[in-house]
Amino acid sequence: MIAEHEVTARVPFAGPDIPSDAVINSCVHCGLCLPACPTYRETGLEQFSPRGRIYLMKAVADGRIGMESDVFQEQMSACLNCRACEAVCPSGVLYGQILETSRTQIEQAKADGRLPPHPWPVRLLRFGAFGVLFRRPAMFRLFSRLMWLYQKSGAQWLARRSGVLRALKLDETEALLPPICDRFTVPEGQILPAEGAERFTVALLTGCIMSTAFADVHEATIRVLRKNGCTVFLPPDQGCCGALHAHGGDLNGARDLARRNIAAFEGLGVDAIIVNAAGCGSTLKEYGHLLHDDPQWTERAARFATKVKDVTEFLAALDINTAAMRPLNLTVTYQEPCHLAHAQRISTQPRQLLRAIPGVVLREMQESSLCCGSAGIYNVTQPDMAHRLGERKLNHAEATGAEVIVTANPGCHLQLESGLRRRGSKMQVRHIVEVLAQAYK
Repeated sequence: MIAEHEVTARVPFAGPDIPSDAVINSCVHCGLCLPACPTYRETGLEQFSPRGRIYLMKAVADGRIGMESDVFQEQMSACLNCRACEAVCPSGVLYGQILETSRTQIEQAKADGRLPPHPWPVRLLRFGAFGVLFRRPAMFRLFSRLMWLYQKSGAQWLARRSGVLRALKLDETEALLPPICDRFTVPEGQILPAEGAERFTVALLTGCIMSTAFADVHEATIRVLRKNGCTVFLPPDQGCCGALHAHGGDLNGARDLARRNIAAFEGLGVDAIIVNAAGCGSTLKEYGHLLHDDPQWTERAARFATKVKDVTEFLAALDINTAAMRPLNLTVTYQEPCHLAHAQRISTQPRQLLRAIPGVVLREMQESSLCCGSAGIYNVTQPDMAHRLGERKLNHAEATGAEVIVTANPGCHLQLESGLRRRGSKMQVRHIVEVLAQAYK
């Protein structure tokens, strides 16, 4: 698989965040991960499989190739990091950890000159996103408000009709932009009391995109939690979870955001920290590993992680209040977000909640847990593969004849909604808490 050619200067792994030899060597190359891997399913090529990518990582670790290898860089980028391989691996290979450190190694080498740098537009985009917007909630809200104005002022309609987006090769990326909610969820220490007798006190992670583009999902989450006896607290000083930084090769940026959130939530005495975005929840639960080399934060991170619950995980463990629900007479199909099904191993709980709603009929789609192609910003960096996987998912969803695709992650929501718009489909995409909240109205 590795080309036999002369290499003038092999660029090795170096510095912090080197992929763990123990994790790399725990792979026994059995191949059970191959059928679970979306990119292998699409291509049938070994290098597009977890086993093939681990082989490349080991080759760099052993000095047989360097990070300058085009194949190595291509495959570290081509992976969705959906973690489906982890869910089926008999050896328990922590693939997500070595993928994120491999990406971080590439970014470090590009930054310190050992590898050619990204083109300047990419460097500018990474700095704007990772260095500014996702680190500063006020800046993210300002950016989101500008996007709201772009949509509401008619500028979006003009940009799409004029062909300027197509000329700039931004049409497919812009099509992923969700309708921005006109109400943002700004955490300022609000305490929203339970309806009826209080059973639990919980804190809600508001995050970044969920607090702006999907603020209506937060409103639905709060409604459902209060209907089930939860007092909901919105701690101030919290921010982005750091998932996109970790997936994008900026582990130090992810650590900075993790420390901020741990400090914002610790000492509250709540029963749980509720998350309604699968990718965020997965990252929050892994703060202990993310900060395992930081003695001042290791224990704090581990304590924080034990409190984190996906909203479906939390609600399914309760005797959910069905007495206050009204029938919806709705046919739905459930699309499993990768970081809920594979990273957090939460699969039955969302289905349990949907079946608890009077009048809701759940029709299972084929390959419901196969990645839809969103994967953070994968649909921007790898649009061809993302499109193939998105179409595959929508074919299965539409085959069920359901009216609504239910999901539990913003990236999946955007990917599926964009694909349905392209098809001119009347099918809707909704977050699971939106369906629950509708039943409680």
